[in-house]
Amino acid sequence: MFKLSKKVEYGLIAVKHIAEVGRVKPCSAKEISQEYDIPYELLSKILQKLKREKILLSIQGINGGYKLSRRPEKISLSAVMTAIEGSSLFLECGHHQDPATCKIYRTCSINKPLQKIQKGITHFFDTTKLSEIVLS
Repeated sequence: MFKLSKKVEYGLIAVKHIAEVGRVKPCSAKEISQEYDIPYELLSKILQKLKREKILLSIQGINGGYKLSRRPEKISLSAVMTAIEGSSLFLECGHHQDPATCKIYRTCSINKPLQKIQKGITHFFDTTKLSEIVLS
């Protein structure tokens, strides 16, 4: 079964919140953590990764927090997910191109079909923008 990690789920919740509320004021990690019952330390690390990958901007000061670096229709879900997990591979199996990277490469009967599925999933998340989950 295809399953998003908790880090990605929390990251998507946070950027959706920031997209909605951040138009008016920057959103703090504490605010988001309390609103959605997300562990603060983990959320802070996720937001820092998103900042490092230039998906979020960090505003310093008493009324500081995070804002999106660009409009939600310019940010793909894939960019958010890759910033958090560091990989755009959604399926563990099916991405091997070299027999040395997989013990059963030569006898595997699902490698090619899974490569096709991987391409479809990647295309979906590459073309789905944050704006499609904001205010939905």
